[in-house]
Amino acid sequence: MQVTLDVSKDIAREFSEDPQVLSRIALEALAIEGARSGKLTTDQVRRLLGFSTRYETDGFLKQHEVYYQLTPDDIRRDAATALEFSQCSSSPTHRQ
Repeated sequence: MQVTLDVSKDIAREFSEDPQVLSRIALEALAIEGARSGKLTTDQVRRLLGFSTRYETDGFLKQHEVYYQLTPDDIRRDAATALEFSQCSSSPTHRQ
């Protein structure tokens, strides 16, 4: 879907002279607000902005101080995954 914004030239110039840059700024603002409001998931933000990894997306959101609310179950699941990973990486057969 293509969205067109009508913005006066003087206001648009405050952001950029380049229409491509202005389009990217608007797209990023949409992604930030979508994530902040909970309307977009991390994966949706990633696809919207064309990032190839979740890490890029997480970095972008962190840079803009957008954090998803974690539930206690999310934290327990992440802790269990981290513990499992640490046990695998510290096994005697693991080479450094």
